[in-house]
Amino acid sequence: MKIARITLSDRASSGVYEDLSGPTIEEILRTTFDGELSFSQIVLPDSYDRLVKEFLRLSDQEHCPLILTTGGTGPSVRDITPEATRSVLEKELPGFGEIQRVISFSRVPTAILSRATAGIRGKSLIVNLPGNPKAVRECLPLLIPAIVEALDHITGERPSLKPV
Repeated sequence: MKIARITLSDRASSGVYEDLSGPTIEEILRTTFDGELSFSQIVLPDSYDRLVKEFLRLSDQEHCPLILTTGGTGPSVRDITPEATRSVLEKELPGFGEIQRVISFSRVPTAILSRATAGIRGKSLIVNLPGNPKAVRECLPLLIPAIVEALDHITGERPSLKPV
């Protein structure tokens, strides 16, 4: 299965620090999904236009069934991930963001500031995840059943999971 992971970070994209959240996403998915996985590993600055362009390329041209973002979901001026995501969606699936806020709120009360969302464009599922690797580890595994179900509905193929 083709999977794209997009890290949105001005500092990581300019080399100020290493992207840790993107590799965390990949690690979790490699230990969860069975079968061959190929990852597009993309690090972008917090740029609305560049993110929209990547979404369109990945969904419409590359036909990537799963596109995960990390970062850019907070209230800062440069945080544009949810807006860029919504601009390309055909169907929004707000439950992904809602459950992440609930999960994270019990540990970090400021998690309610997250504006993460998710949805469908064509046969691609796009999900916004937190920018912190620890938060990715807390949220992503709990989203896997919904990701599998959504991919089954939109692509007609149900990804298989490794035995627990």
